Amino acid sequence: MKKNRRRSRKGKGDSFDPQNETLVEHRQLGVWDLYIERDSKLSLFPTLLKIEEYVGMWNDLPYLLRTIRDVGTVAWPLLLLYVAITTTSSLVPALNLWFYGHLLDIVQSAVDNRTVDAHFLIQIAGGRVLCAVADHLLHYAGKRVSTALNGCIKRFYSAHIFHAMARLDVPTWDDPVVSAQIDALVPRGENTVPWVAIMNLVNTGSTLLRMFSQTAVLFGVLREQNDGLLFCLLSFASDAMSFFSFSNGMNVRGAWAATTHDEDFIRMEGLKRLISRSTHRKELVAGGLTEYLTAEYRGLVDRLGDRASDFWSIYTNSFTYDALQPMRLLRLPLGELPQILFTLRAVQQPMSIPVSLASLHLVQRASGSFMGSVRTLLEQTGNMSERLSALRQLYEAGNIANNVADGTTPFPENEQSIRDGIAIEFRNVSFRYPGSEDYALRDISFRVHPGQLCVIIGSNGSGKSTILKLVARIYDPTEGTILIDGHDIKTLRLADVRRALAILFQDYTHFPLSVRENIALGDPSRAHDDAAVEEAARLGGASELIARLPDGFDTYLERPVRDIYSGIPDGTTTLFGRKVDHGRLRGFIDTPTDHGLSGGQMQRLAVARTFMRSSSTERGVGLLLFDEPSASLDPTAEHDLFSRLRELRGSKTMIFSTHRFGNLTRHADLILYMNDSLIVEAGTHEELLKRKGSDYAWLWRMQAQAFL
Repeated sequence: MKKNRRRSRKGKGDSFDPQNETLVEHRQLGVWDLYIERDSKLSLFPTLLKIEEYVGMWNDLPYLLRTIRDVGTVAWPLLLLYVAITTTSSLVPALNLWFYGHLLDIVQSAVDNRTVDAHFLIQIAGGRVLCAVADHLLHYAGKRVSTALNGCIKRFYSAHIFHAMARLDVPTWDDPVVSAQIDALVPRGENTVPWVAIMNLVNTGSTLLRMFSQTAVLFGVLREQNDGLLFCLLSFASDAMSFFSFSNGMNVRGAWAATTHDEDFIRMEGLKRLISRSTHRKELVAGGLTEYLTAEYRGLVDRLGDRASDFWSIYTNSFTYDALQPMRLLRLPLGELPQILFTLRAVQQPMSIPVSLASLHLVQRASGSFMGSVRTLLEQTGNMSERLSALRQLYEAGNIANNVADGTTPFPENEQSIRDGIAIEFRNVSFRYPGSEDYALRDISFRVHPGQLCVIIGSNGSGKSTILKLVARIYDPTEGTILIDGHDIKTLRLADVRRALAILFQDYTHFPLSVRENIALGDPSRAHDDAAVEEAARLGGASELIARLPDGFDTYLERPVRDIYSGIPDGTTTLFGRKVDHGRLRGFIDTPTDHGLSGGQMQRLAVARTFMRSSSTERGVGLLLFDEPSASLDPTAEHDLFSRLRELRGSKTMIFSTHRFGNLTRHADLILYMNDSLIVEAGTHEELLKRKGSDYAWLWRMQAQAFL
């Protein structure tokens, strides 16, 4: 069993049930329960399983060819040079064997004729030295070339992975199957999927070439030696027995799963996380929990003893050799036969001792090298199906179908119409979030005319934010139809619809970029227009707080690169302008993600990003959507924000969602009062106040004094 996941077999009715004792074997490893698919299930049709694997590899071969073609377009000189170096390196061992064979000829000549060709001996010795130097230089050159080639491949495919991730819509991104597929593409360490596939292919070819060249040279050298081929056969048989008898009691194939039900171990791991996470530190200290937790942890350690460890440590330590295994027992006498044959030859022909000894040494070295190549080849070919499957996933990631399908109709019909605002209509719309049985919206119908101000009022969870997400086509309705300017929103091109609107979400985010880019990304077409960015910051009420930041607009609220440092004096409190963590458990430190900004200040930056988009004059933005835009603002900041929004609005259609009442509702052309995913009241402020039994009117009277 290996840490890297094996490619799962998919078939009709295929499943893995740890409770099925007929098909699954249970083994206990310390505190861990290991469940392994029984070999009997796999051994019924081993040939068919192999054929299925080979068919899968054949179907995935086009992706390998595409990878070679793509890599060739960006780094073909490096690729050819890497292949040439690797191929040449694989021939060096055979050349070394050839020189060693000529040394045997020199020894044989010395034994038979009592003479040595000194010139030939110097040539052979020089050749072996050159082989050693060439092997070293080729290894060095291969390392340099492979590093450069890997870098080119990593840069090329990073853009492919970036786009594959960036293009996914929200429901597709939230799909656990898609998330797992995308996560598998992200490089772990320095090696990328394409580089590993190419390296595996080239190395497999070089390993085959090394095996065949060594075998051919060895056969040519030993066939002239007395008992040379017999020496070779016995040595190879012994090493082969050793290779095939290498197994352990924990070797598993097929599906497997491991878990632990040990309450003491689970609790012990929980205590370790409790004391290592900074989120719990204040409560730990304030509650005086140190001694209690330490005593509890010591008790758990004593009770668990050697059984407590992470799974892979216990698994590794469980490797055992079966001393009575037939193949292992047979290997022992076979391993002694070459020495016995050498001894018999020495007794019969004492003069042949030097040649026989040299032949024995040559054969044993060649045998060990050959079996090492066999192991390498088996590992490389065994992983080939996984490499090809990973390549297929890499390329297919760019073709993952989004759940929100794109339309084909351009929008708007003309730029002037969008400047006059956009009409929005919901017709019997209902919606459930993926994986939820409850409706977030139920049979919603309303119409907002071009240029109107609509305010959606309701408590948290009433469905206000969901309406805005459906207008922006973050999701599609489960039932019903949404119309934009009379067109079914599903028929319009997504890029056109989203270009025509600006939205501020309630759960706004801040990108791990500079403050300037956080605002500028509201309108990428003007991202380098510093004047536009500064104006958006002013409109969002963020200018003053930005001026107080350490680097102004260039400040990172969340620095995406972490500082790395070793143990430093305890008196050091800051490094590179950031706080220092002296914790012994930390190999590197996460940079603090805030600069003391309040929630209201952070929201102002998000609002500034929305202003950046909505104030654009170069293209039409006819619809402004604001989801709780003042949730974290104080009354004064809220009043200023609404004043700027009314100025900005012009003739644009504007939809607000909020749970607070104020001047905004008094200026609304349409108020939708929501409760429990339904629109229970609709009208203007004056109409709803006059309506008998109006919940809106009752809530207004409760809150009005706080906002007037």
